[in-house]
Amino acid sequence: MVAVLDRKGRPLMPCHPARARKLLSQGRAVVIKSVPFAIRLKDRVVENSVVSGVAVRIDPGSKGTGVAVTADTDHFDTTTGEITTSRRGLCAVELRHRGAQIRNAMRKRASYRRRRRSTNLRYRAPRFHNRSRPSGWLPPSLQHRVDTTASTIARLTRFFPVIELHIERVSFDVHAMSLDRESLEGVEYQQGSLAGYEVRQYLLEKWGRTCAYCGAKDVPLQVEHIHPRARGGSDRISNLTLACVPCNQDKAAQPVGDFLAGSTTRLARLLAGAKEPLVDAAAMNAIRWQLWERLSSLGVPIFAWSGGRTKYNRAMHGLSKSHTLDALAVGEVDDATRVVRHPEMVLVTTACGRGSYARTRTDKYGFPRLGMPRQKLHCGFATGDLVRAQIPRGKYQGTHTGRVAVRASGTHRISVPGGYVDTNHRNLRLLQRGDGYAYTTRKEDARQ
Repeated sequence: MVAVLDRKGRPLMPCHPARARKLLSQGRAVVIKSVPFAIRLKDRVVENSVVSGVAVRIDPGSKGTGVAVTADTDHFDTTTGEITTSRRGLCAVELRHRGAQIRNAMRKRASYRRRRRSTNLRYRAPRFHNRSRPSGWLPPSLQHRVDTTASTIARLTRFFPVIELHIERVSFDVHAMSLDRESLEGVEYQQGSLAGYEVRQYLLEKWGRTCAYCGAKDVPLQVEHIHPRARGGSDRISNLTLACVPCNQDKAAQPVGDFLAGSTTRLARLLAGAKEPLVDAAAMNAIRWQLWERLSSLGVPIFAWSGGRTKYNRAMHGLSKSHTLDALAVGEVDDATRVVRHPEMVLVTTACGRGSYARTRTDKYGFPRLGMPRQKLHCGFATGDLVRAQIPRGKYQGTHTGRVAVRASGTHRISVPGGYVDTNHRNLRLLQRGDGYAYTTRKEDARQ
């Protein structure tokens, strides 16, 4: 669906792409943003329109975050008197983070500084008093995830009439996995449809959705006790793993040391993995409250859910595993709520930064070897801008659209599917200024 704004730039309900093309051809609308595509009407205001509002559902992740814009419609059955809700996915965005790149760059910078301190270079007095950290400080790789996710949601609230936010704040409910089951509120954790889903979600992420004994993938997995219960094993998370049906039956009540006696390497890996924490889950636990506070500052009602409930909703509707489909399933979905539509195309937004402050390139020892231009704007274009090239003749004759990499000579390079195109800046037309993201699309295969 296409985002629509009124004459004063306020969001209206999104429309179908065919409707947007008709409005543009009639001269009733203008394009205000190419990616994501958004139009502004010239003859409509919010006061004269029916705006029911949409919800933004967020599935945060360590490497990527899924975002889905949905609209729920209630239907009243006159014969039975029941009210059912249909959830339609209007827009899907997959935000890919670059936290690993930031972490590697920070490590490289630290190694350069460490070497310069240890070699015979000019002396510089140590500076320790300028290293104070403010309250709530996060490492740059984690702060990046908060900033990019919050900025993406804020951008959606400017283009869509968002009335509520739903976020998966934890991948698994630690309270639901506690031993004190009597303190839980409600029977759904003990004997309802959500029983065991939080534990399974944790184990699936921890063991990579594979059998811990034979390494089988894409097979039905069962929750298995490493130290058998028949021999005094507990139900603690550290004593649980995943096993395929044959391994679970063959192991039975044997000690894990006897069962894997012929494979000491696999046994050592299993015992070490039982105590190993989840790195990605630890990253998400570190940023969940900062992300919650940033999203709460948008002034939109926000609701928190767990990953176990999301997985249950996705399995109940037969949806495949992806960040965007997980986002579509975030929130309360019961027997009266059905997901009837999902976006066929997903906008993949990759965080690539806005360039570097460094104006030199270094060798492997950290010394400067190459100078770079002081300015980033050449002939009216900067690296990362979305442009359209009309090349009249030559090797690259035709029309090309893509991101541009500028050169001081004025001959710029455009990234296109399958390669690149070099052309003079006079053949380029600016479509959208670079915003630190690269955009592509992919098809969504929703059914398992």
